[in-house]
Amino acid sequence: MLIVLTSVATPEDGEGLAEKLVGERLAACVQVLPAARSVYVWDGEIKKETETLLLIKTTEDRFGPLERFLRANHPYEVPEIVAVRPEHVSGSYAAWLAGFLT
Repeated sequence: MLIVLTSVATPEDGEGLAEKLVGERLAACVQVLPAARSVYVWDGEIKKETETLLLIKTTEDRFGPLERFLRANHPYEVPEIVAVRPEHVSGSYAAWLAGFLT
């Protein structure tokens, strides 16, 4: 299992990506968390924005297609695409996730 993080400007953008990712079976679940406050550097300036964070649950074998999908469909010029391997996952959740994505 992997948890892939990406952020977008609006909850609507996040829900649109989430629906497509689950619909195309690139993810079993996507949580859309609005109102994340981001501070970052862009074009040499410090920016402060409210963003929507997506927590995308997928499997390792789906990461390549998921990354390609995000690069092609993400509204940002340089999207955040960070994959994290959880150290522990309940057996029943891991089985559900793998069952959906196989």
